[in-house]
Amino acid sequence: MKRTLSLTTLALALAGCASLKPGDEVSDVNRLTQHHTGQALAAEPLPPDALTARLREPLSADAAVQLALQNSRALQARLARLGVTAAEVDEAGRLPNPGFSFSRLTRGDEVELERGWHVNLARLLTLPLVRQAEQRRLQAEQRQTAADVLALAADTRRAWVAAVAAEETLTYRRQVLEAADAGAELARRMQAVGNFNALARAREQGFAAEARLALARAEGQRLASRERLVRLLGLWGDDAAALRVPERLPALPTTAREQPDIETLALAQRLDVQAARLRLEQAARQLDAGRINRFVSMLELGVVHNTSNEAPVQRGWEVTLELPLFGPGPLPRAQALAREAAHDAADTAIRARSEVREAYGLYRGAWDIARQHRDELLPLAQRISDEQLLRYNGMLIGVFELLADARAQVAAVAAAQDALRDFWLAKADLDQTLLGRAAPALPSAGAAPAAAAAAPH
Repeated sequence: MKRTLSLTTLALALAGCASLKPGDEVSDVNRLTQHHTGQALAAEPLPPDALTARLREPLSADAAVQLALQNSRALQARLARLGVTAAEVDEAGRLPNPGFSFSRLTRGDEVELERGWHVNLARLLTLPLVRQAEQRRLQAEQRQTAADVLALAADTRRAWVAAVAAEETLTYRRQVLEAADAGAELARRMQAVGNFNALARAREQGFAAEARLALARAEGQRLASRERLVRLLGLWGDDAAALRVPERLPALPTTAREQPDIETLALAQRLDVQAARLRLEQAARQLDAGRINRFVSMLELGVVHNTSNEAPVQRGWEVTLELPLFGPGPLPRAQALAREAAHDAADTAIRARSEVREAYGLYRGAWDIARQHRDELLPLAQRISDEQLLRYNGMLIGVFELLADARAQVAAVAAAQDALRDFWLAKADLDQTLLGRAAPALPSAGAAPAAAAAAPH
């Protein structure tokens, strides 16, 4: 019995008795994300009363992100998967369970009892390396979970931008249709008294029909963007119907962000880069353990205590070896995993540099385009419209030219709205790319707005 206690004491001295407390893994994810999101992760979704209270006012972008992090069932499932990994890591780092053997042998009147305790000494000796490798795996999984949290925040922000832009576009398209219907009715009346020909009236009817089609497309876009935001927020039923967003997007910033060291910043704080480094360290620890187990894949040490009714007590110890005679053991696999982790870490760094350069370039381009619409094209279209109205009041031009200018105004305003939406989407993409992997959307090649009045037909 004393030798059994000594064996247990040796195991404790070699391996220690550390284990994770429930919730520790989520606390580490909070530490990685709360600074960027401003919201701590919750173990359970919001209660119904709290959710209803949050939806009483139109959601800002920040409020939408906070609600998604509090109420998304997909995020709750992701945190639960992290808990599974934490449990696996905790189990892999525990002491190997000791084994017990017992046998009863008889020879005539002699009865012999054999009892033995044994422990996997090879696993016990490599347990510190296994623990280090498993801790790196948990840390890598925590960073991947944190990256998923930040991706959810970025997706929610993009969905919010799209939803607000769709609301603004729908409101404008309704105004355009009202004006187009009024123009078509005016053309009908003017044709009836002989001041309009059939061609001019047909043009106004065509503009009204196009306005109705544009309104239908805007209604569909509003529905799609709103439902995407609803899914990300984890809403359903009455809560989904109660969701409201502002009527307009924020104004364009006066200056664009200047970040000459953007690649260095991305490599320092991107969570996928950190996770790749931890996976590389995990593979290195597994390779060290594989080298130790190269020649002896199992080594068991045990104590023996045999008694017989016709002989003194027999005590001793035994060693059990399992030799890898029919295979190279775990070393080749560990070497291959180490090579894979090294290449993956290098690829992640290369991709991070490229993605952040792309996102920043699209951000600056979107800001330049939106600024040009705001500072040049829209004022120019308004100036042309004012000049055309003065000429119409002075009877220098007819109603044909005035209606053609109204159509040009619609194109200019719609293009400016799209440019502002694209800027805020590009900013959300850039913020996400600085923290984790993202897929910035390429700028759309839309038709340029007619800044000048259309020529009379």
